[in-house]
Amino acid sequence: MTTPHLRPLTAAPRRFAHVPTAALLTGALYCLLPVAWILVASTKSGSELFSTFTFLPGSGFADNVADLSAYRDGVYWKWMANSALYAGVGALLSTAVSAVSGYALAVYRFRGRESIFNILLAGVLMPPVILAVPQYLLMAKADLTDSYLSVMLPVILSPYGVYLARIYAAAAVPGDVIEAGRMDGGGEWRIFRTIALPMMVPGLVTVFLFQFVAIWNNFLLPYIMLGDDEKFPVTLGLFTLLQQGSNTPALYTLVITGALLAIVPLIALFLVIQRFWSLDLLSGAVKS
Repeated sequence: MTTPHLRPLTAAPRRFAHVPTAALLTGALYCLLPVAWILVASTKSGSELFSTFTFLPGSGFADNVADLSAYRDGVYWKWMANSALYAGVGALLSTAVSAVSGYALAVYRFRGRESIFNILLAGVLMPPVILAVPQYLLMAKADLTDSYLSVMLPVILSPYGVYLARIYAAAAVPGDVIEAGRMDGGGEWRIFRTIALPMMVPGLVTVFLFQFVAIWNNFLLPYIMLGDDEKFPVTLGLFTLLQQGSNTPALYTLVITGALLAIVPLIALFLVIQRFWSLDLLSGAVKS
């Protein structure tokens, strides 16, 4: 009596082993293809943009940057500075609020804590477009519309940032360390500042990066709040240029070049702060 030939159990998994890799490569290509296009298109002059092959580099990048800088006495760089102000200050304040709120929700036990956390989770699921009009009405009531504060104040409280800070504080700040600080006579603020905060740095860097990118790319809130184009962020400024490009095609090269330059600060920020993710979670507390 012969025994049937048994196929290895690993045959089927091996057959599909490359599917996740192929899916990731497809997703990466989908995300990077527009970046590659804008990188190539920014090197083309106005005539080359519509007459040459899509991914064939041009010879007009330097002229495009010069024209962009000269447009309306350099208003583009004013937009970039506004974006840096909105994103930098807004992300810093949002990270500070998220750190304090997340730490309090993770460490302290008080009535209504879970209800507050559930409300924050609901805020994470709330689309920003729903909040834009009520925020405008609040700013108008306070006579703050068409001001820098009208863009920065609504982004200070980030439900997602508080959620991340709470989860990270619960995982990274041991309760025994907090109790030891209290037994040594440390106040709650001092314990947070000298013990808990250094432990939370890698998580707070993530919160800062997410908030910075979100505010930098924000379009709807400045579009509703601002009327003076001198206060526009780069996203809204490029949008106005794109609208004018329908009547003046020469502005298309300025829009493309400006969009490419607007990516550079985000890449630089990521390269600068990524080293904080490799920090030992307890290194700050040990040094304190």
